[in-house]
This record gives sequence, C-alpha cells and structure tokens, in this order.
Amino acid sequence: MAVLILKNIASEGPGTIEHFLRDKHIRYTIVELGSGENPPPLKKFNTLVVLGGPMGVYEMERHPHLVIGSRIIREAINREDVRVLGICLGSQMLAHCLGAEVYPGPEEEIGWKHIELTGEGLKDSTMRQLAVHPRVGDFWRQFKVLQWHGDTFDLPPGAVLLAGSKLYKHQAFRFGKNAYGFQFHMEVTKEMILDWFRDVPDIRQITAETERIYEEYTGRAINFYKTFFLKH
Repeated sequence: MAVLILKNIASEGPGTIEHFLRDKHIRYTIVELGSGENPPPLKKFNTLVVLGGPMGVYEMERHPHLVIGSRIIREAINREDVRVLGICLGSQMLAHCLGAEVYPGPEEEIGWKHIELTGEGLKDSTMRQLAVHPRVGDFWRQFKVLQWHGDTFDLPPGAVLLAGSKLYKHQAFRFGKNAYGFQFHMEVTKEMILDWFRDVPDIRQITAETERIYEEYTGRAINFYKTFFLKH
C-alpha cells in the first residue's frame, strides 16, 4: 500500500493524515504540486489524497498546477483499485473532474461549524466513522468540523451527498465506492489552525473552541482514517 498526497500550497499539509500513516507504517509520498514539484506516476500508488488551497478551480490559467492535479484525479477515478480523498480545494477539484460546476459561494464559511449527515451519509460505513464520538462511542448525526472556504460546487452526476451545513448544502460526497470529497478540513493539527487563523479577528474564539473540541475532532478523523486507509 502507498499513498500519494498532493499539496496545492505549502501551508496546507496533510497534518493528522501524515501522523496516521506514519503510525501505521503506511508508505506515502508528499508532492508540493503548488510549488512546481512533478508528481510520480500514479501507478505506484493505490490511494490519492488532494489537499486544500486558497485558489479556485476556475482559476486554472493562473494556477497551472491545478491542471496537473486534475489530470491525476481523473486517472485515479478511472481506476477501481485507487481510493481518492479530496479535502477543501481537493474536494472541489474532485467535483470538477466528475463534471460538476465549482463557483464562489454566498459568503465565506470560517471556523468551527456544524455539519449534518444526510440519509445516505448515515448509511455510508466510512462516513459514519466521523459521526462516532471517539471516547463515548455514541453516534452523532450533527457535529462540528473546521471550515475555511468561500467556494462551493454542484453535486457531481452520479455522486451521493453525505453531509451538508446550514450555509453550504454540499459538504461531503462519495462517488462510486472509493472516492470521497470533504469541503471541511479534517486533517488539521492545532499548529495548523493557529497558523491559518492568526490574523482572523475572532482568533480568540476559534482558539478557545479548538482547545475544547480538538481531542474529540482528531479522534473522529482517526476513526475515519482507519476505515478509509485500512479497511478496503
């Protein structure tokens, strides 16, 4: 097993995904796509993770690395043996590659915000892992996630909607059996959050909420990683 991780900007790394892969001794390669690094052939990997970034999918002329990333995503979704996870911009790129429109939303969604699983999300065994409280073990249909985005997308043809929020209907989707797109950031570490939000006016509120919720949130993410990366 080997995981290919594509970064669209240096500041948005794999965070807890990398920690999990290290702990489980899973081979992975991180490519600084946004810095011009060339990715290796996808045939060497069985999992693709595409991370976030501030650019829009509709800005490919200004950010040609998005063209390269999209080509790799298309190759991955055409192979039944490759798992795909798109996070934030990565989810928008996945939606784009599946034929959906990506565009600016009504307003930015920033900070710790609730999402709610759909009926299909409740049925999805991998998605359900995010909804299980890591300590108590009970199931939460609605829970908070870390958001920072202003763009959104239509649900791709043939995709299944797994979760939404009050502001953005399309928060998580699955295509086929192995491709997942999450608008929110499940991979964040505390250090990443402090770095990203250091200039945001309500940084104190976000920091306090992070201290309160982070252990639980990381546990939810790890539950998801165990199913996504290991149980296929």
